[in-house]
Parts: sequence; C-alpha cells; structure tokens
Amino acid sequence: MLQPYRDDFNRRFTHEKYAELRRELDRQTRTRIDFRICETPCFFAKELLDELAATGAELTQQLLDNPAYLEASRQAVPELYRVAGDSLHPHFMTVDFGFVREQDGSLSPKLVELQAFPSVFGYQQVLADQYIRTYDLDPNLTSLLGGHTENSYWELQRTVILGGHAPENVVLTEVEPATQKTLPDFHVYEDRLGIRTVDIAALTKQGRRLYYLRDGVQTPIHRIYNRAIADEMERKEIKLNFDLRDDLNVEWAGHPNWYFRISKLSLPYLDHPSVPKAVFLDEWFATQGAGLPEDRSQLLLKPLYSFAGKGIQFAPSDADLAAIPAEERQNYLIQQRVTFAPIIDTPAGPTQAEVRILYVWPDHASMQPVMSLVRLGRGLMMGVDHNKDQEWVGGSAALFPAY
Repeated sequence: MLQPYRDDFNRRFTHEKYAELRRELDRQTRTRIDFRICETPCFFAKELLDELAATGAELTQQLLDNPAYLEASRQAVPELYRVAGDSLHPHFMTVDFGFVREQDGSLSPKLVELQAFPSVFGYQQVLADQYIRTYDLDPNLTSLLGGHTENSYWELQRTVILGGHAPENVVLTEVEPATQKTLPDFHVYEDRLGIRTVDIAALTKQGRRLYYLRDGVQTPIHRIYNRAIADEMERKEIKLNFDLRDDLNVEWAGHPNWYFRISKLSLPYLDHPSVPKAVFLDEWFATQGAGLPEDRSQLLLKPLYSFAGKGIQFAPSDADLAAIPAEERQNYLIQQRVTFAPIIDTPAGPTQAEVRILYVWPDHASMQPVMSLVRLGRGLMMGVDHNKDQEWVGGSAALFPAY
C-alpha cells in the first residue's frame, strides 16, 4: 500500500532471494518452517498501524470496563480449565483487522476477532528483520510499534515472561511441542530468553510445586509461559499429571483463563464502528434473527473456542444451524459476514491482508502495542493453512519507515 516501496519490491523480487529468505529463517529458528511464508512483506503507513493499535486497545478496555462482561467471561471458563490465581488483565493480546472498501473508495478497518493469548511474538520479529536483510530493503524500515527498538522489545518480553525468575525456572508449555507448526517461535524464545519448551503432559507435581526434567534433573517451575490450547488438549485427550484447578505455587505469563475470557465470546459485547454485528446462536434462535441479515450467505457461524480458523462455517444453512443441540448453542456465534478488499498489489494479483496487532501488558503498567503480523490470502480464509497451495500469500510482516 505504501509507495514507492510496493512497486519497487515487486520490480526487484527474485525467486532466488525468496529461497534465501526461507533458508535463513529455517537456520535462525533451528527447524524447518512448515507453514507458508509470503514472498513479500507489506508496507503500511505508520499512521494506519497506529490507528489499528489504538482501536484494539480501546476494544480491550471496553471489555475490562464492563462488569457484566467480566462476570459473563468468568462463567464462560469451563470448569475443568478454571486455573487458580487469575490475573487482573491478560499479559498478551492480539486483535485482528481486515479492510473493507467504502462507497467513496476509502478503506475502513473491520474487526475480525480478538484473543487474549500470545501469538508468534518471537518468530514474527525474526521474520520482519529477515525481510529487510534478505531483500536489502531500506534500513530505516521497522516492524516495531510503540517506539520500541529490538532491544527494548525483547527486554519487555523478558520482563513479562520471566517475571524476575531465573530462566531455568520458567518454561514454555505446549501440547506435543515438537509437532506444532509454531515450533519455530518456541525456538526463538529458547534462544533469546534461555527458557525451555516442555510438553505440558510431561510436567510433574510434588506438593504444590510443578517440576520438569532439565538436563536430567527435576527442576522446579516458578513461572509458566503457557501456549497449550484447551480445545487441543480435549481433542487429543491429553492427560495431565496435575489438575489445572489445583492451588499451585506457580505464576503464569499469560494466565490460561484469559484465553476463554477475551475471545470470540467478546464480540457481542463490543460497540464500535469497526465491529461487525454478532450474537450468540441461542439468542439468534430466541429472537428470530437478532437483526442479522436474513440472507444466509451474509452470515458466519463460529465456535467460540477454536484456534486457527477451525470450525468456522460460511453461509450456514437452516439445517446446519438447527443441527446444533439447543444446549450447545450458547457456545456458537452468528456474525455478519464482511467482504474484505484486496489491498496488496502482488505479481499474482491483488491480495487481501489481515493485520494482527500484538500487545504485551506487564503487571502494574499499561497495555503496549509492540508489533503486527500480517496474513495475505485470496481465499475465504486468511490463515496460512488455508492458502498453502498459492503464491504471494501466507504469513507476512508489516513494515513502515521509522522516521
């Protein structure tokens, strides 16, 4: 979008440089990256990214300032996953936006969703930096928001994730981490912060303390940087050696309850021009449509607790909706469908872009936008899993002139 960067990049692009980008990212993350990396970064005006960051912060604050929502979100955490010691606010937030074309030709951001859960904050910084290095881009370009430098960004991450503890007493937990597509991100954290990635099913409990095996030694865990998703644990029937509800002597960097509390559940509670209308499915049935379009092609059906776009259904039929048992309908969302405009000019044609603003929120401080992540696609879904057989789509980074 930002000229002359866009046209200049397209003109100078070579497949050899793209192959070099892939090799270097594999090297830096100590693994083979399985998801699709887009050939190009995206060039945005800083003012646009700042606007998105401010909107995301405003939407988050709307929720935290709403007592009715806070109570509803507490009740929404499933009993088996109600982890003790809830924090006053999430330590990590992500807010996703797409862009629609207005009648006058201007672009307006529209909320896709928001989630109080860490995204690939480590890998994304490596990707953005490597775009600049590999393609020999203007060194004045940056991906970091909020005036951060690479050093201050990682110092903030260190503060929130380590929480003042020694790295050997902090672990990144995930379900079967070696099999996850986000493994490159885990490796970045290991290298930057000195922590270890541990399968959550391998943690053991003694008294109120959790332990993990580090270099053959049972090591106490003082703080957990949690990346394990509850619906994946359910789907894979993961059995833990402790109960998540136990009163444990452990801190959380990214308390697991917030994964449920700020999620698709939040959408009906938000009031902002950027937010498409959304209602819970049980309300939709009770109110005969709740003011949403009657045309089913203009609707989306979303399960509240799924990850990476799993379970989203476009244009659900009456039969699809009726097939969901009445007692389960509160766990689904009906949302007005928004058609996003293709805004990135690529050699493969105009491409849609979804921009995710990443926030870090330390204790006793303010919520800070730190970076953005971009996903490019030309299909119904924007996730990298849904665009893997195309070119000039996939995971990307937003770059802008630092001054």
